[in-house]
Amino acid sequence: MKKLLIFLLFLTSSNLLLAQIPQDTIVFKKGNFQQNGKILKPKQLLEITKTNTLAFENMQKAQKNYAPAQVFGFLGGFGIGYSLGNLIGGSKLNWTTLGAGAGFIALSIPFSTAYVKNAKAAVKIYNQGLQKTGFRKLQLESTFGVNGIGIKARF
Repeated sequence: MKKLLIFLLFLTSSNLLLAQIPQDTIVFKKGNFQQNGKILKPKQLLEITKTNTLAFENMQKAQKNYAPAQVFGFLGGFGIGYSLGNLIGGSKLNWTTLGAGAGFIALSIPFSTAYVKNAKAAVKIYNQGLQKTGFRKLQLESTFGVNGIGIKARF
């Protein structure tokens, strides 16, 4: 009876322990990097990839392109929005501001694509590193034999 109670306690606790293993992989979904369904910012990605030096180096390259992409994109959007807002408000269209806005947006595109390219490479390297050092799948089987009830663990 005591062995059966210990066996059931082990079986129950092993299932609870296996349920606590987090999924650490990062995915690129809908234009965002996500981990466990949570959207990650570039600074968070940089912190996460610190454990893998190669992924961290790629993420640092990506980080250098992120700020210029955001600044040029903001300036371009402001220039275009300001020009169109004035047009809607009844003023004449300012072609200089509109052209400058379009130029800033065009300037932000290479920085943005470089960020995404390097960040995806960093995430791929990080995820591959997790698979090498990750947990192995554990299969538990209950067995009945000549000596009684037992449990078999396969890794």
